[in-house]
Amino acid sequence: MMPSRGLVFDCKRFATHDGSGIRTTVFMKGCPLRCAWCQNPEGLNAVPQVLYMEKNCIHCGSCMQACRNNGITMTAGQIQVHRSQPENWKQVTDACPSRALRMDSTYYTVDELMAEIRKDQPFFAYGGGVTFSGGEPLLQAPFVAEVLKQCQKEGIHTCIETSLYADRQTLDLVLPYLDEVYCDCKVYEDNEHFAYTHVHNDQILANLRYLLNSEKREHVVVRTPLIPEMTATDENIRGIASFLAAIDPEVHYELLNYNPLAASKYSYLDMEYCFDDNPKMYSAEKMEHFRQIAVNAGIKNIVIS
Repeated sequence: MMPSRGLVFDCKRFATHDGSGIRTTVFMKGCPLRCAWCQNPEGLNAVPQVLYMEKNCIHCGSCMQACRNNGITMTAGQIQVHRSQPENWKQVTDACPSRALRMDSTYYTVDELMAEIRKDQPFFAYGGGVTFSGGEPLLQAPFVAEVLKQCQKEGIHTCIETSLYADRQTLDLVLPYLDEVYCDCKVYEDNEHFAYTHVHNDQILANLRYLLNSEKREHVVVRTPLIPEMTATDENIRGIASFLAAIDPEVHYELLNYNPLAASKYSYLDMEYCFDDNPKMYSAEKMEHFRQIAVNAGIKNIVIS
């Protein structure tokens, strides 16, 4: 029988913002949401894709010579990548001498991924561990569960970052092997949630309620990414905070400042970012304003970052 494989688009070593301590963050490919502001657009599609970094391109034409079905063309001196064409994209990207073209992800077996994770194991003794992020790691729950189980056998602290957009059976597949859970609550009002993410939030809210009433509740952190004009409104933060406080006012709630750096990734995939004029991060005063809204709604444990 073929070993289980997972599709990973990045393994970030020495991560310090994806859980406690120094961590290895494994970014799983594929996501059921289509958030307008997605911070990792290369993680959306559940299959490998070609990335094109124009600044690295030397316009040598090697990629076009490696194509068989016009997957790459040149117009007015500019490379055009036609990702829907049936090419051997691995062969095409291997032909690029400047690494302007590369595949965005790699398949790993459990053993192969564990070998990557163990590279940082000496640091895990000081409170770190491994975090599965994405994309949405629950889209590859059977594979993720196998790796988490092996991590726990080896005494490696485990964490997940998830949208919670999954059925209960899928969530229960990974929960026994998780020491910490970071989950998003992006938008409280369902119609707005659908407008910004292309999915409804009833399943997400139900899973949040389930987690915050479970034995894992002390190890759950709920996050809201603050996106200008979308999630970062007084009404949205008040709605989310009131929902959470009604379940458990002691819940760990984190407000994440807007990250303007994600915009640069979109050009690699010929995608458009949600802002024509990329906003700046919020000031400390504005972050405190948002924090106070959550406090007034009944949340006792709030972190702004």
